[in-house]
Amino acid sequence: MAMRGIEMKFHGYDTILNACINKRAIREGQRVHAHMIKTRYLPPVYLRTRLIVFYSKCGCLGDARRVLDEMPERNVVSWTAMLSAYSQRGFASEALDLFMQMLRSDGEPNEFTFATVLTSCIGIVGFELGRQIHCLIIKRNFEFHIYVGSSLLDMYAKSGRIYEARKVFEHLPERDVVSCTAIISGYAQLGLDEEALELFRRFKTEGMTSNYVTYASVLTALSGLAALDLGKQVHNHVLRCELPFFIVLQNSLIDMYSKCGNLTYSRRIFDNMPERTIISWNAMLVGYSKHGMGREVVELFKSMREENKVKPDSVTLLGVLLGCSHGGMEDIGLEIFDEMANGKYGVHPEIEHYGCVVDLLGRASRVEEAFEFVKKMPIEPTAAVWGSLLGACRVHSNVDIGELVGHHLLEIEPGNAGNYVILSNLYASASRWEDVKRVRDLMNEKAVKKEPGRSWVELDQTLHTFHASDHSHPRREEVFAKVKELSVRFKEAGYVPDLSCVLHDVDEEQKEKILLGHSEKLALTFGLIATSDGVPVRVIKNLRICVDCHNFAKFMSKIYRREVSLRDKSRFHHIVDGICSCGEYW
Repeated sequence: MAMRGIEMKFHGYDTILNACINKRAIREGQRVHAHMIKTRYLPPVYLRTRLIVFYSKCGCLGDARRVLDEMPERNVVSWTAMLSAYSQRGFASEALDLFMQMLRSDGEPNEFTFATVLTSCIGIVGFELGRQIHCLIIKRNFEFHIYVGSSLLDMYAKSGRIYEARKVFEHLPERDVVSCTAIISGYAQLGLDEEALELFRRFKTEGMTSNYVTYASVLTALSGLAALDLGKQVHNHVLRCELPFFIVLQNSLIDMYSKCGNLTYSRRIFDNMPERTIISWNAMLVGYSKHGMGREVVELFKSMREENKVKPDSVTLLGVLLGCSHGGMEDIGLEIFDEMANGKYGVHPEIEHYGCVVDLLGRASRVEEAFEFVKKMPIEPTAAVWGSLLGACRVHSNVDIGELVGHHLLEIEPGNAGNYVILSNLYASASRWEDVKRVRDLMNEKAVKKEPGRSWVELDQTLHTFHASDHSHPRREEVFAKVKELSVRFKEAGYVPDLSCVLHDVDEEQKEKILLGHSEKLALTFGLIATSDGVPVRVIKNLRICVDCHNFAKFMSKIYRREVSLRDKSRFHHIVDGICSCGEYW
């Protein structure tokens, strides 16, 4: 290039520039650009656009933008190349501003432009702009283009508007694996796990060929349902299809197995990974944390630090603090938090980390200390932090602090049913029935609805769901009869119903009857009678498991020689021979 000087023409520049793009050769590419300037070569739109792509690929977005701004003429490819660079690197506001500039400059977006800019329509402001772009898409007849449609439904799904996302999807004239995966992922990310699986099954029967992103989305749904057998089936299918084991898929498998209660499989995948990202480490750390395995969390964190290939982030420290909290290692947890606050890990404490410390102190029955910690926090405590403290007050029957915290929560978060329920339960534990009535009346007055408790069991790849005193299951009569029979048998072995778990002002006989109708007991009992001897019973609950159902499960495990696994919204309980992995610390 230097030897040819001003004789350098289009094809020569194009060849060298493409080589620089492919190899991310920043210095060589800059020399190409400098040569154009020195020889006063005026590159056509195509070559200027290639310069934008070159600088973008090398992470020099400022240089890419200067090339665009200095172009005497721009086409849709030029605009879209810069938009794509902003979108891929997370500069959403810059991408949206550039798109508006394109429209003001009479630029004509094509399907790739629309598909690209929609990925930056995040947050409240971005979503509103995204809806306006949707109108423009309809006006210019791009709505039914597969790339645009996939981006539209993805935008709506990520904004929690799954109905609108489904509407866009159903109106697509043709669907590919990208659009099918986008709608499955939308349902899974919003916790609509059964709907996500239903769609996946439908698409498979329609002949869809899944890719690794599809399977990662399906594994997310299976994680939410804790459907271990289905998860193993998906894993086997991935192996049979000989799909490339991208890191994102391996991370999803680690997460799925840990949330389904099988940490052995999670660790096996983790240990065999040729490369681990921060997400890999975090998935394994959080998996151990949810199982209350505090020592394993601390050891894994130590290994991560010693390996020193990946730096811990805020999620890493959150997982470590959570593990210390669930594992009864409050002193180590407090030490790690102090080290974090002093800058040892390069991560500044955020509100979630402060909330973890409150939870850690609360679980350790250090409620007064937790209250003082909240009052001295350098940042404003959120409702989640106060809620954690209220939960600790309920568990340890600290009515004085709990009353203060509860009423504060009702003021700052009046629409959260959980706050009313916990405060009401705290009053009930102290037999303050008038206060219980007052809180529940206030809840009704504000039309706040409590999420109903439900528990489910996976059997032959089918989920059997139970609600308190459920009458909907086809084997309900058999289940209710067996629950009563088990209660009698367990009492003979020493089981004493914990009537404090019934927070109603009724007599003891009625309280015991209410306990027998808890969804956890119904699911446990169904799992016992619907499976063969020796088969583990796995129950998942959407809310916190009550103490009495926990005791009931321990007796079931001991008397029937069954391994019992209980997963609630915050942690796992593995029970073998009547002994729980939680060590009664939960």
